[in-house]
Amino acid sequence: MEKVSKIFYIILCFIAVFCLTFFAFKNSSNTDVSVEAALTTSQVKTVQTKLKNWGYYTGAVDGIYGSKTKAAVKSFQKKNKLTADGIVGPKTAAALGMSLTSSKSQTQTSSDLYLLAKCIHAEARGEPYAGQVAIGAVILNRVASSKFPNTISGVIYQPYAFTAVNDGQINLEPNESAYNAARDALNGWDPSYGALYYYNPKTATSSWIWSRTVLVTIGNHKFAI
Repeated sequence: MEKVSKIFYIILCFIAVFCLTFFAFKNSSNTDVSVEAALTTSQVKTVQTKLKNWGYYTGAVDGIYGSKTKAAVKSFQKKNKLTADGIVGPKTAAALGMSLTSSKSQTQTSSDLYLLAKCIHAEARGEPYAGQVAIGAVILNRVASSKFPNTISGVIYQPYAFTAVNDGQINLEPNESAYNAARDALNGWDPSYGALYYYNPKTATSSWIWSRTVLVTIGNHKFAI
């Protein structure tokens, strides 16, 4: 009887160890997933845009943190001597030149969204979607800069700042694409890489704007600082 009890005890111990190991592994896996899932759609798009422009990523900029995005992040991490776990944590985000916070979106109002969408629609309708978001990002970058007014309306209606304001196109009603682009910009996606200016080289007449350092070209616009 004593022998049977010992065997039963050993079996119980084995089951307990197995269960603890299984749940520990499961929780560890869930931690990785939750870190990836903690990125907003706009932040994932920012990661994808940067990695695509740098040659690490070849997929679509869709805001989905799939296997291709994770593999691209790993390649970037290896190249920059970071832990190659495919997770965009604080160190990887810093290396990418992006923020994991989206505090800007918390201070915006529905009127800000509407006005930003109007300006995007007026200035960039017909441009690639990333180019529309980039126009919104330039406006927000100006809001954050001491060189410009510190509100969206102040930036947009600054005298002679935007052609669409001067010629009245700012009064057109924005479409769904413009609204989506405004939301993505407000949520932190910046395809312009921090640009404060943009121009169309086919129509720009100011010699000053041509002197600015170009960061990226999207569609018909060059984005510069």
